[in-house]
Amino acid sequence: MTNEKLVGNIEKLSSNKIYINVNLLEKGIYNLNIVHKNKIIKSTHFSKE
Repeated sequence: MTNEKLVGNIEKLSSNKIYINVNLLEKGIYNLNIVHKNKIIKSTHFSKE
């Protein structure tokens, strides 16, 4: 296996929105924790069917 350095550019998204792509997750129930300064500030769950 060779060590390759991959470089790419991402379009700048709005600074107050976060997008999470769950297409590759398996079906099931997931827990999402949002952490700021090592503290959970928001916890939610969702299911992918």
